[in-house]
Amino acid sequence: QVQLVESGGGLVQPGGSLRLSCLASGFTFSSYAMRWYRQAPGKERELVASISTGGGTTNYVDSVKGRFTISRDNAKNTVYLQMKSLKPEATAVYYCKAWRLYDGLEYWGKGTLVTVSS
Repeated sequence: QVQLVESGGGLVQPGGSLRLSCLASGFTFSSYAMRWYRQAPGKERELVASISTGGGTTNYVDSVKGRFTISRDNAKNTVYLQMKSLKPEATAVYYCKAWRLYDGLEYWGKGTLVTVSS
């Protein structure tokens, strides 16, 4: 059974930090690129960061460059999103997605809520 389970969300003050985790099971994690998305209330889902299968290539949306870091540990079947200097506009449900390049097969987690507020 394929599962992606996000954790680490919560309430944080502006300027604070959080680290999100996404634990994968039921498929060959190291064969999938991984992405973090977010969906703020009333807005469309947005791609935040992506990482290649081996972790050597990462990409970020401009609004988080220099503040967010995506990483993965293939031995632990886990992808992370380290978020620093958080702003209120980062408030959203954060989702991870596993994506297999050659055929487009993808799996989604159910999300974890991040609230940035004082």
